[in-house]
Amino acid sequence: MNSINNRYISVGIDVAADDSVICIMSPSFEIIRKPFKVVHTDLDSMTKAVSAIKIAEEQFQMKSQIFLESTGIFHFPLFCYLRAAGLEVFVLNPLITNSNRNDNIRKVKNDKRDSKKIAKLGLNPNIKRSIIPNEFVLNLRFLCREYYSLSDDRTALVNKLGNYIRMIFPAYIGIFSETAGETSMAVLSYTQSLDHLLDAPKAELTQLIAKTARKGMVYAENKYNAIIKAITISKEISMSLPDIFRLIHATINHIKLIDAQMGTTTKTIGNIVKANSKYKFVKQIHIVDSISGVGFISAVTLMCEIGDFDAFKRPKQLYAFFGVDPSVNESGKFKGSKNPMSKRGSRFARRVLYTIALASIRNKPNGQPFNSVLQAYYQDKLISKPKKVALGAVMHKVCNIIFALLRDHACFVLITPEEHIRSHKLAMAA
Repeated sequence: MNSINNRYISVGIDVAADDSVICIMSPSFEIIRKPFKVVHTDLDSMTKAVSAIKIAEEQFQMKSQIFLESTGIFHFPLFCYLRAAGLEVFVLNPLITNSNRNDNIRKVKNDKRDSKKIAKLGLNPNIKRSIIPNEFVLNLRFLCREYYSLSDDRTALVNKLGNYIRMIFPAYIGIFSETAGETSMAVLSYTQSLDHLLDAPKAELTQLIAKTARKGMVYAENKYNAIIKAITISKEISMSLPDIFRLIHATINHIKLIDAQMGTTTKTIGNIVKANSKYKFVKQIHIVDSISGVGFISAVTLMCEIGDFDAFKRPKQLYAFFGVDPSVNESGKFKGSKNPMSKRGSRFARRVLYTIALASIRNKPNGQPFNSVLQAYYQDKLISKPKKVALGAVMHKVCNIIFALLRDHACFVLITPEEHIRSHKLAMAA
């Protein structure tokens, strides 16, 4: 590497939860300041770290560039402090730093050595660097991630509720389309035991079902009859565990609490996006939201995970960021043919992308497909590929669509491949 191309001082920081180790390196790879520790909650320690960096800048008459490894949330305080001090700070992907650490035959791993490696890595002009998104995007990102965390918690509770019901009321499963739906949970909350439900006044129970389901008395009476039949069956084949209904009620209350939290989070996200509608980032959210099968929260999550779309020049870069690019397994003349997704990018973005792909190959309640082109593409892939591989191909197509729309600043319009080819030929001819 030619050091003359590096006209900056490199500062490598190995970040930990409460403190970090800093190494300052000259453009010629000489250690200016031996690795030293800085405590995140000690302002005096932080001030001394900034002073050491600025002294090095004065000594060499050049600016510094600071590189720290992305470590979940631990690097945020240090990043914000250094940026507020007027320093140029970049974040490195831990996959990059990890791949450059094992250059010694001995197995050595310590903070001082790692800070030197990061500083040296920062002097590589080809290293991929990024900055943390602004506070507005970060705020939305954390809200979206909390939404999905709550969703996972709800799924776990719904599974627990189903297990309890299968133990004492197995025939109840399937009476309602969703065991954890509003009407079903209302019936289960009302129930103290199977005998209590069997002896409950018919009018009282049917009114409860009709009110929560909002489908009329005929629907309610049909469900009532199905419940009574399910009680008779369940009393013969289930276990007699009187305290299970107490656990069922507690689980239902927990589900309702999470539903309320998810609703509040969704509303907060919507209000933030609405209040910042003039920003380019919010306009990009609406562009992604225009794609068939994409919901509002999915669109916000994708854009928050992407951050600055201008950093992506080609669709393949977006594939890699989402972690849907194929892994590579080659050695000599051997080339592996079974290469699964790398899954090395943002798991939240990949989760949303998977959800969008699933929605794209399904039909709406009226029987019409969400995306007839992607659905046909999926069916065509199924002829020669397993379902998961075909769905992965759809995820790639969705990536292409997202990239093209954000690149062209255009909302989604469904066109067939033939129409796309025809319009492309006309554009080339013009």
